[in-house]
Amino acid sequence: MTTQPPLAHPRFIEAIDELGLSHLAPEVRRFPEATPSAQEAAAAIGCALSQICKSLVFVADGVPVLVLVDGASRVDVERVRTELGADAVTRARADLVRETTGYAIGGVPPFGHRTRTRVLADRALLDHDTVWAAAGTPYAVFPLDPGALVKHAGATVVDVREQSR
Repeated sequence: MTTQPPLAHPRFIEAIDELGLSHLAPEVRRFPEATPSAQEAAAAIGCALSQICKSLVFVADGVPVLVLVDGASRVDVERVRTELGADAVTRARADLVRETTGYAIGGVPPFGHRTRTRVLADRALLDHDTVWAAAGTPYAVFPLDPGALVKHAGATVVDVREQSR
């Protein structure tokens, strides 16, 4: 007998229950193929690339920090460094991402992490009525109002995306 994998990562389901967001569970979409990039997720959902919320882990002076940014943007590391008042900011390695969040790259949700980290959310996420974020695996996403996403992630709204030239 073959069993179907859960729609979302169990830690994510636990987190939305704890946050009073259990109404999101039926909204989770699971895809037969992984959608680890923002482009793949947007194509699978049928939404604009900018409606994807990427959850990216950086290291600021040795401390992990989560940055939420729309799928069409890149994070400006210098802006993150300035925002945090850090000497150095780098992209976290895959093993640190998993250790910090409990999830693999491509499936990191904006909340429900193994450890509490500082969270920055780029202001452009608020330009949408709905954004889509990973639900703990590269196969699952969920929709949420960006204001609620920022609130439940405990994020500070900042401007950290690269500006167009």
